[in-house]
Amino acid sequence: MAHVTNEQVDRLLEQALLLDDHGALARRLDVLAQGYESGEMSRAAILVLAAEEWRQAGQPATALDRYQSAVEDGGEVQVDPRAGIADTLFELDRPEEARAVIAVIGAGDWNPATALTVAETLVAYGDLDAAHEWATEGIRACGATVSGIRDSLLRTRYRIRVDLGLPEDDLDALLDVSR
Repeated sequence: MAHVTNEQVDRLLEQALLLDDHGALARRLDVLAQGYESGEMSRAAILVLAAEEWRQAGQPATALDRYQSAVEDGGEVQVDPRAGIADTLFELDRPEEARAVIAVIGAGDWNPATALTVAETLVAYGDLDAAHEWATEGIRACGATVSGIRDSLLRTRYRIRVDLGLPEDDLDALLDVSR
């Protein structure tokens, strides 16, 4: 069993970028998650990283398994792993299942980072109306707090709004203020 540090994970990510070998990094992250005892990041966060690398390696079914493991682990993560599950289900051409997962996320507690991920997924798979709704709700969940996530949500929402041909509104003014 091991104590995992952010530096350790950063080194693995750097090595993978240099080698451009997502499969090797995914396998190393899997080993790290299996031997996890404690750390500066949760086992769930490591499993999410592994899932992302499995997707980059062209192994969406394995990625789906790692995202599910992250959900079952229940550890702290920045973005709800179910958002990754939904994105991967779309990739696997299972859109009904993906939309069902998104509905479950929407019915529960979610954070602005998760809203951004869901909005970007919906844009990628052509559901601009739902993406606009997620981005809008994500901005509202940020409240008055100015953050990088809020700015990303504002930019994403702006692009969606333009693509939908919707008129400017009060939230667009927040984008001007944040610059």
